Amino acid sequence: MTKKLEELFNLEETTKSKPDIEIESKEHEEITDLERNFKQVQEITKSLPVITELDNLDEKELDDLSKKSEQAYDDLMDLGMNVEVRYSGRIFEVAGTMMKNAIDAKSAKIEKKLKAIDLQLKKYKIDKDFTGDDNAIPGEAYIISNRNDLMKKLAKKD
Repeated sequence: MTKKLEELFNLEETTKSKPDIEIESKEHEEITDLERNFKQVQEITKSLPVITELDNLDEKELDDLSKKSEQAYDDLMDLGMNVEVRYSGRIFEVAGTMMKNAIDAKSAKIEKKLKAIDLQLKKYKIDKDFTGDDNAIPGEAYIISNRNDLMKKLAKKD
């Protein structure tokens, strides 16, 4: 019986035996590694100055997609364990695809955060290097006057 039917009719199977699948454990390990890396990225982000333009990055959609993919993976794995062997191969293949989608969603979220951190670091560097002189252009040297000012000075000398 499938897990959904068991939950629906409040039945319990007396002999539940599912073989261990290495692929499942490896994929779950990848997800936990991604979550750990994401937490580290969040800690770094908290220590940097905030850029208000980055507030509109909507990560909720990626979280929802990841949760739905993980739920579909779990459902398909349960289904694959409860059907005939000849049909279970394709179901497991689709379950693997769902897990890949979940991993891709989480990694896309982390990449988005890393790009945001990169932008924050660049902004911080520019703000740090800027001296505050309105006429100065950042570079190796400062421009004291522009072309028009030089032309006026030359015109006065004549």
